[in-house]
Amino acid sequence: MKKTSLFSLISVIAIASLVSCKSKSGSSDKTGMAYNKQEYGGFAVNNRYKRGPGPGLVEIEGGAFVVGGSAINVPGQELGNYNHKKETTVNSFYMDETEVSNTNWLEYLNWIRTNFPKDYEYYYTELPDTLVWRRPLSYNEPYVDNYLRHPAYQDYPVVGVSWDQATRYCEWRTDRVNELLLRERGYMTSFKDLNGGTAKNNATASPKSTGPFSTGTYLNDQIDDKGKRAMKDLNPSNAGTATGKNMATRNVRLEDGILKQPYRLPTETEWEYAALGLIGNTQYENISDNKIYPWSGLGLSSAKKSTRGLILANFKRTKGDYMGVGGSLNDKGAITVAVRSYTPNDFGLYNMAGNVNEWTGDTYRVSTFEAAEAFNPFRGNLYQDKKIIDAVTGKIAVDKYNRPVMINAQNERKQTWAEKQAAAAKPADSVKKFNADQRGYRDPESELYGETTLVNNQSKVYKGGSWNDQALWLNPASRRFLQQDESSADIGFRCAMTMLGAPEINPAGKAHFKTKPARGFKGR
Repeated sequence: MKKTSLFSLISVIAIASLVSCKSKSGSSDKTGMAYNKQEYGGFAVNNRYKRGPGPGLVEIEGGAFVVGGSAINVPGQELGNYNHKKETTVNSFYMDETEVSNTNWLEYLNWIRTNFPKDYEYYYTELPDTLVWRRPLSYNEPYVDNYLRHPAYQDYPVVGVSWDQATRYCEWRTDRVNELLLRERGYMTSFKDLNGGTAKNNATASPKSTGPFSTGTYLNDQIDDKGKRAMKDLNPSNAGTATGKNMATRNVRLEDGILKQPYRLPTETEWEYAALGLIGNTQYENISDNKIYPWSGLGLSSAKKSTRGLILANFKRTKGDYMGVGGSLNDKGAITVAVRSYTPNDFGLYNMAGNVNEWTGDTYRVSTFEAAEAFNPFRGNLYQDKKIIDAVTGKIAVDKYNRPVMINAQNERKQTWAEKQAAAAKPADSVKKFNADQRGYRDPESELYGETTLVNNQSKVYKGGSWNDQALWLNPASRRFLQQDESSADIGFRCAMTMLGAPEINPAGKAHFKTKPARGFKGR
């Protein structure tokens, strides 16, 4: 962990120095107009942007690899158990260091209960299905009541969570992280002031808002809450003659580089790439040893002197051996174990094999990677737009939780102004919709196996193997599917986040082409 933290710190410093070099002059290299000056129109540019992960995430430097390349050829195994081998490039991204734990999920439930105390349906909908522990011929009843809530399991991965629930958790987490950034930095009312002088970290409604904080609603200027250090509005038409503390203020914008990108489920390719962790086996673009597990070597047990013989992940060694022999327990887990267990892989990620399988964002197809793009392949794109209720001002519709209402994308290109106004004047059901759903592209569900198939557009990929699986499923190339509204006692998840900007995470000490800074300009 210490190495990962130091690496992250060096990365942020190095990237910040590169980014800041782009416009040190603080003025446009094309017009000569100064940035961040009211007298020049107030065009705001962040010259000191520093990239960094959100809470819980580590940096994953992307690159080329062979998706499905770690597959083990076992006679009798179905083709669908592994990815079709194809050279692919994954862009750099962020990923959770650990699986989402029971405590993490209880925090989510507590927020719902605190902010919507009478919305019993909302709370019930987000409860994990603890009945997944029941087996007709197994005594697992204690887990039904205790696994989620008892402190003995607080650091264990949450299970019984469907793909739908995991996706909604990602959305909620995005809003809480961005709200914390804004309130703690003074751009919005602080939590201490918001809650009557007590520093409680819960998201009650903003003073001039109709509901809790939502990133999308805030960015559309539909949450009016300015803190003591709110951004100065440098637009002369808004600022008037006021200066200093009396100057007009505005919401933080995407251009300010303060808000984090949305948390989301990783794509199947991102997950497989991160699990392999080939960065630890690579030098000068040469991979010294391939992997069939998230660790090097062909074995399943540790070769180090201090831990020799211990199993490297939490899985089922044989059909009846879940944890080893009494007095010398091997993987030390009868069911799941704490999310920080065993040794992390070369990216610093824990339990990318075993413990629980993990949801990915992809819709399952056997032949996804025969047809998928070579850059950031993904199957499951369902393009959506925010529902606009005022085409002139751009005001968007929000639901009862103050989140933007999303609708299926209606256009494959930017509309003209006249088209936009005409569409807004028509009833919603009369507007021609753009069918951007590519889930069945080149692989329609009706043609997968014949007339009957269990695979459909609600079938989502999960990977990684679990406490209830044998070693076959620990291979990062292995894949299975489950309906997005179903859950299991051996499926959990972790979140990812898109990384913006240059893909190189640690440029320090590496060769780069030298460039000259933009020449300054002074009017004469």
